[in-house]
Amino acid sequence: MLVGLTQQSSINNQHFPMTTRTRTDVLLIAGFCAFLFFYGLGQFGLIGADEPRYAQVAREMLERHDWITPVLGGNPWLEKPPLYYWQAMLAYSVLGVSDVAARIPAGIDATLLVIAAYLFFRRFRRGVEVDAALITASCAGVIGYARAASMDMALATSFAIGMLSWWAWREGGKRVYLALFYFFMALGTLAKGPVASFLAAAVIVLFALAAHESRVVLRTFWLPGLLLFCAIALPWYVAVQMRNPQFFREFILEHNLARFSTDLYHHRQPFWYYLPVTLLALVPWTVFVIASLFETLRIWWRERKTVAPEPDLEWQFSLFAFCWFIAPIVFFSFSQSKLPGYILPSIPAGAVLLADYLRRQLANEQNVSKAMAVLHALVAATPIIPSLLIAYIVTEHRLPPGRPLTIALIIAFALCAAIALTLVSRLRLRMLRFVTLIPVVLSVAAVLRFGASSIDQKLSARPLAVEISGVETHPLPLAVYGVSREMEYGLGFYRNRAILRYERGSLPTEEHLLVAPATWKVNVAKRTTGRRVTFLGHYEPQNVDYYWVAAATGAHP
Repeated sequence: MLVGLTQQSSINNQHFPMTTRTRTDVLLIAGFCAFLFFYGLGQFGLIGADEPRYAQVAREMLERHDWITPVLGGNPWLEKPPLYYWQAMLAYSVLGVSDVAARIPAGIDATLLVIAAYLFFRRFRRGVEVDAALITASCAGVIGYARAASMDMALATSFAIGMLSWWAWREGGKRVYLALFYFFMALGTLAKGPVASFLAAAVIVLFALAAHESRVVLRTFWLPGLLLFCAIALPWYVAVQMRNPQFFREFILEHNLARFSTDLYHHRQPFWYYLPVTLLALVPWTVFVIASLFETLRIWWRERKTVAPEPDLEWQFSLFAFCWFIAPIVFFSFSQSKLPGYILPSIPAGAVLLADYLRRQLANEQNVSKAMAVLHALVAATPIIPSLLIAYIVTEHRLPPGRPLTIALIIAFALCAAIALTLVSRLRLRMLRFVTLIPVVLSVAAVLRFGASSIDQKLSARPLAVEISGVETHPLPLAVYGVSREMEYGLGFYRNRAILRYERGSLPTEEHLLVAPATWKVNVAKRTTGRRVTFLGHYEPQNVDYYWVAAATGAHP
């Protein structure tokens, strides 16, 4: 009901006093951000290799009171810049070290992104500011990375706010917006390196070429802004290089240039990889984003040879958002190393483009075609199926047969029909946000309600770490043999100590605990020849055993 009421407030501003409307907007946006980004944040442990690794780096930096050198396992770990680590260190200082605290920075970043979209549209494209905010918040890519302990959300947020600030300067002419552009590009450089500045330059140049506005590139180079950028971004880079002479080689040459130009880290994917990734990241708004992209291309093609005395900022803004959307996708498609999070900076552009498209469609009282309504309904409703069945999918890696799948399909069909019928009714686009957010909320709730336990047991090292801690009489070193990097780094965070790996020759001489796949019993016996080994238990969800291994003969106790 609240969403339906505020839908009308975003369209018919004259019916609501400004203070009432603003208060309602704030409550609505705050409620959605709280649920989508923060609710149930600790219901399953850190997953993958990156989440626990980044969380542990922040913890070790905090323990050493070192805000300069990222450290993992007591050694410098110079793959990434420090912005996420600084955010996590602050969260740890306030809330204590936990997986929830490690994920909170990304949720805060996502919230700031949503607020920025709202404020921008309220100032420059009034009438759909709430739509812009909630479309941004509800994109699958934003929700996923807002709930993860990683630096992808920090980059996407700083980049998006920087791009919106640049356009605000372009349209409004106030230098304070250009200063904000340089400020947030500096934060983006601290979030994930020079790629932020490179992508910003690519977007602006691409837009200038498409709009025949070459002078805007030169006008962007503003000396006070460049000095502000350097004052914010460079001190950490200088300080970390002075403390760690290997930083330039490891960070710039290996983790930026080599990662882009070679498959050094074994993340090779086909050239077209980011097309399906982007379409999935835009769910549930994929169909309308595609429509807005084609609409922008159509207008550009029609206007490309028109020379006007004054630029048409209305359609040029859509062209700018189009360039912002395309540039990261094209750039990273040429990379030899591809990961889904690389194109997250494109997703807010898709949301911005769609919000502006909606504003024009509503102003012109355009109808939604039946085909588009049905396609959008299918895309918006389909995620409820894997969300309801997530526990089985995580455990068995397939959809379940029989009644569970039938029930999920019926629910998805009902949602799909309701969305499609609403969009072709007399309400049309005025209800787009409302009917689309329903399956988003239901899907997130279903994953947390039905899948959190399975995700925790199957994909996180947290339950195993708790189980191991329950059988040891005193803290012991922990080694792994034959397990995944995800488990290694996960155990490292939850045990808060460096994990030794037998494959690297790190066979401790003192007594220790060992985790290995259940199928590696023979390998464990060979590597521990001459030492007493006691089987302690088996962790069924990930099919691993854990052992106590006695000290080597002659080793000091």
